[in-house]
Amino acid sequence: MGREFVEIFDEWVHTYDDSVSGKDEEYKDVFLKYNEILQAVADAASEPVIEFGVGTGNLTEKLLERGLQVVGIEPNQAMRKVTAEKMADLKVIDGDFLEFEAGISPQSFVSSYAFHHLTDTEKAQAFQLYADQLPRGGKVIFADTVFVSERAKQEIIAFEQNRGHLNLVEDLNREYYTTVPKLEELITKAGFTVNLSKMNNYVFLIEATKR
Repeated sequence: MGREFVEIFDEWVHTYDDSVSGKDEEYKDVFLKYNEILQAVADAASEPVIEFGVGTGNLTEKLLERGLQVVGIEPNQAMRKVTAEKMADLKVIDGDFLEFEAGISPQSFVSSYAFHHLTDTEKAQAFQLYADQLPRGGKVIFADTVFVSERAKQEIIAFEQNRGHLNLVEDLNREYYTTVPKLEELITKAGFTVNLSKMNNYVFLIEATKR
């Protein structure tokens, strides 16, 4: 359920905001247009909102700026602590994409840069779960790294290898980055229509609406 990666963020919590702001050269392309990507997710959301992988609260802030009711789900204790210091009134609970007790009936599920922690099988389970909880017209709006094909993924890995971006290469090989065709298949099978918009060379905006 993605929790095998939770401990990575015990260290990354200290430099995460530097990474997303472009100060980490290895991840600069991954986080290109970061604020624009987060804003696109926030603009598509309707309250009440459940946000998965709150992290340091960057997407959360944009949701709150729109005046939306938000409940955060975050499995990493260090990240929850950082977010609590920034937004004391925000409800953030321990949970993940598949196991959570938010205490609300959501209109939207949102997330940024986190859904790749799930295998394709778990991604399918997640969308089935969201379909059960959302009303008709409810949405799942995720921003995450997705590749147009497995070949494209391997080409990117080779490109980053040649650039000496070994941490990013390790990340791309370790986690469960999926492809556009696979993602569209599992989302539509769960009862959603889906639109994917490419935001940079890594990240797609995934907007799924329950039929």
